[in-house]
Amino acid sequence: MEAILYNQKAENIGKVDLPDRIFNLEMNKDLVHQIVTSQMSNKRQVIAHAKGRGEVRGGGKKPWKQKGTGRARHASIRSPIWKGGGATFGPTKERNFKKKINKKMARKALFMTLSSKARDNQLFVLDNVSLENAKTKEMAGIFKNFSSLMGLPAGQTGKKSTVLLVVPSMEDKIKRSSKNLPNFSAVEARNLNPLEILSYKYLVLVKDSLDSLNKTFNK
Repeated sequence: MEAILYNQKAENIGKVDLPDRIFNLEMNKDLVHQIVTSQMSNKRQVIAHAKGRGEVRGGGKKPWKQKGTGRARHASIRSPIWKGGGATFGPTKERNFKKKINKKMARKALFMTLSSKARDNQLFVLDNVSLENAKTKEMAGIFKNFSSLMGLPAGQTGKKSTVLLVVPSMEDKIKRSSKNLPNFSAVEARNLNPLEILSYKYLVLVKDSLDSLNKTFNK
């Protein structure tokens, strides 16, 4: 399939061929959902952790002797029934939420999400990204030029125009000039995945990234 090729001023400078095996697939929502949920699970960090009686501090000495005091028998002040004692059945950091992702399924889901962006006119192909300096203002200026193509008033961007820039390689200027832009992110083509694509409304693909996609995902 063909797509319009734009320059940094959002001017139509020609056409570019997009491989049908990547950009012309029918959507399988069940497959994409399975891959996206698996990726979200694999990114999940286990933070909540409650210390058990073996982890809290203290409790080395028996609080009082076993018999003769008239009080209940206790072996440690770090028992769960004591204040400051360990938690019973609390959350632990040993939990594992990771899910296995089949490589062929993940690759097909990636191609489906790319095809969906192309069908919905949310994919723009850029000939090149050329910056004089690593300045946020320069990167922001490029995407303000695309605001009319995204259905926004000229020169405006916002939450409705979240943009993911796909580059063949992450140059230092691109990395530094894009990290402070809200609702915008840049990623290398070889690291592209369905979750990242679906997290942004618009996808701006640098032309040379097509070769990187072919080499990485069509082995």
